[in-house]
Order: sequence, then structure tokens, then C-alpha cells
Amino acid sequence: MKIHEYQAKELLKKYAVPVPAGGVAFDVESAAHLAKDLAVFPVAVKAQIHAGGRGKGGGVKLARSAQEVKERVAEILGMTLVTPQTGPAGQLVKKVLIEQGVAVLEELYLGIVVDRASACLVIMASTAGGMDIEEVAAATPEKIVKVPVNPLIGLQDYHCREIAFGLRLPSALIKQFSPLLKGLYQLFVENDCSLLEINPLVITAQGDLLALDAKVDIDSNSLFRHPELHEMRDFDEEDPLEVEAATFNLNYINLDGNIGNMVNGAGLAMATMDIIKGAGAEPANFLDVGGGADAEMVENGFRIILSDPKVKGVLINIFGGILRCDVLAAGVVEAARKIAIHVPVVVRMEGTNVEAGREILAESGLNLVTAVDLQDAAQKIAHIVQG
Repeated sequence: MKIHEYQAKELLKKYAVPVPAGGVAFDVESAAHLAKDLAVFPVAVKAQIHAGGRGKGGGVKLARSAQEVKERVAEILGMTLVTPQTGPAGQLVKKVLIEQGVAVLEELYLGIVVDRASACLVIMASTAGGMDIEEVAAATPEKIVKVPVNPLIGLQDYHCREIAFGLRLPSALIKQFSPLLKGLYQLFVENDCSLLEINPLVITAQGDLLALDAKVDIDSNSLFRHPELHEMRDFDEEDPLEVEAATFNLNYINLDGNIGNMVNGAGLAMATMDIIKGAGAEPANFLDVGGGADAEMVENGFRIILSDPKVKGVLINIFGGILRCDVLAAGVVEAARKIAIHVPVVVRMEGTNVEAGREILAESGLNLVTAVDLQDAAQKIAHIVQG
């Protein structure tokens, strides 16, 4: 689960990580009041969306007076902000962060990620912080320092020194940096984060370290332990089909292709998407109804797939184990009778009660194409795309 910058900075403050003074605003007047309370100019007006690259897209602007605050907020609120992370469709801006301006001497990068290969948390740092950190990582990866931390041991002082030396911090700042990094590490672990990124971490003209920006992603599987974090979820920033699917306990991810697919198992979903691509088409979604799905879940999944206007055909690929083939077939038929099917549907199933399932499909009188195996399903999907 992603959270906004202003929410991430509220978390940082709880762990004694220094951030600029500021607050979130949803309209011009509340933004003006926040700027007045800061009592210092310039202030930064920052669009709050779940994507990076906001500055390059025109979503971060400075205001040097109360009037300019109103003007900048009016420009940003309601805009469709396009960044490399939003894609060409962009994201509508509904809130802004009003924040005290900072005189910056140097911009650094600091982040923590989970490295599954080494089963460690990896702290990454670079002296080349700022908006072009992605280009730095791609072109000059040697400029990024990486320090693995065994989570069973935790962050130690020597880890902090190694990162500080990699950032070439003077001794006076190392005293500030160690507690800052320890606070970030504690925040990461205690809140089950999957990513924590401070870009930039700045050295101010006063000689202090300050987290000028913050990005925090939470492992969604851990939210049952963190009801206070779950309240930070912003459904406006998520795909509406993915949000709807979650209400039915369906694992759904919207993609850019034209062939919808429904499976029961994440591994089978990945294989099915490969089959679709191998047939010359592109998957429109990842939808795993799970091994214990019932007819109602199948119906809801089918309806969600068909509500995507990009979908030109549907491949249902089920291995009947816990989910019996006759239960799947009944769910598909029920959904098909309730929803106007405007695209061809290919159904491939194997496993428990497969003959009963095929009989249900055959006797339904609906326009459902049955495939006998994966190769047959791939050929029929290819024919759908070509036709």
C-alpha cells in the first residue's frame, strides 16, 4: 500500500526524523491559512499523488508571497499530473502539501528496501540525490552505496558509519546522521514497510540534515496489524477495478492488454499470461480467484473482467482441485446470464469434476468456447485477436 508524502512525513516525525514544517490542504483557502501559519516565505506547494517525478511534471512549485500561494495552489489542484510513474493518462491532483521552503546546500539520496535474494534489508545511499536519481542508478550505479542489514541482527553503528562515509558526510553531520538512519530503520521494521525512500535528504544552509521528500510503501499483507496505517489508504489513487476486486477477496491487477484472464492460483496466472503473449496478444489483467473460490466469487471476477473496455476476449484457465470444475462452470454460466457478454470467452479446465463442468457449459446455450488443453486455448485466443 502506498501512502502520500504528507502521511509519510507524519510517520517520520514519530521516529524523530527531521522534516520541514507544513501540512496538507484540499482547497485554496486552507492552503493560504497553512502558509500564513508557517509565517515564512518562500513555501513549497507540492501535489500529493502516488507517483514520483512530480517536480518535472509541474506538480511542485515555490510561492514567495501569500498571493503566489493561492495562485500556485489553484494551478496544481485539479490538474492531471503526468509523470513517468503515472503513465500518459496521468493522475488527478486533489490535495497539496504546503511546506516551509528550505535553503539547500546539497542533495543526497537515502533508501531502504527488502532484498529477497539475500533475505536482508538493504540501505542504499548516494551523493547524487534529487530528481535524476533514476538516471544515476541506470548510468552510474557505482555512485550508489548499498549496505545489507541482517534483520535478525538489526541496524548497528558500523552500518551507520559505512553509509555516512559513503555519503562523504563531515564528522559534525555524522552525529546527526546516525540517529536519523536508526529512526528510519525502526520505522521500516515496525510498520512492515516494503520501501522507504528519502529523496532528497538535504544538507541545509544551517548545516542540518532534513528529509525534504519521503516515499513509504507498506506491505499490504501486514495491514491487519496496523489499523492506523490502513486508515491512510487513498482509494482515489488506486485503480477502481482493483479496489472493487479486493472487496470480493479477489487478487486482481489491471494491465494494458486486450485479453482478460481468470485463473485459480498465482503461478497459473503467470503461466496463462505467458500463453496469451505467446499467442500474439497481451493480457488485460491478472485475476486469481483462489483455490477456495465459490460460484459467487467466479461471477464477480467475470463481471470485473468484462467491465474493462480494453478487453476483446477472455481466457478462463482453471485447474480443478479445491475449486471444482463444476462450481467454476456454474459461476461462469450464472455471470454470463446476468451480464451482457460482448466478447468471446474461451474456457479451459482440468481436474475435479471436469466432465460435469464441461457439460454445464455445453448445455448453457451461451457463446462459450471450450478448449481441451493449453495449446488449444492459446490457438483459440490467437484466433480471437486476429479476428
